[in-house]
Amino acid sequence: MSEEQEPKKRQKVVALKYDAKRQSAPRLIAKGQGGIAEKILATAREKGIPLYNDPELVEILSQLDVGLEIEPELYQAVAEVLIFIYKTNRKKMGMVKQAGAMLTVNVPRPR
Repeated sequence: MSEEQEPKKRQKVVALKYDAKRQSAPRLIAKGQGGIAEKILATAREKGIPLYNDPELVEILSQLDVGLEIEPELYQAVAEVLIFIYKTNRKKMGMVKQAGAMLTVNVPRPR
């Protein structure tokens, strides 16, 4: 398939937040695709929230309801994201008490 024939990819995003002092697990705070995903990403960029690309994890997390803590089965996968965030934040401003992340993936547009 040429680039012209290939369907354009559509952005899909989930956002996580974790405050170890207040929460027992990271919480899904936003999710969306297409235009909503772009708005979520724009907000993240404005606030300096790191972006992490993990298509499989986005697909799984996008099945959860916004506001809920992630399930224990996902702790290992999300821990990898949090490690990335902590390292990024440490480089910028030292240790932080909260972590947030936007996970992104491009998915084919429905036909």
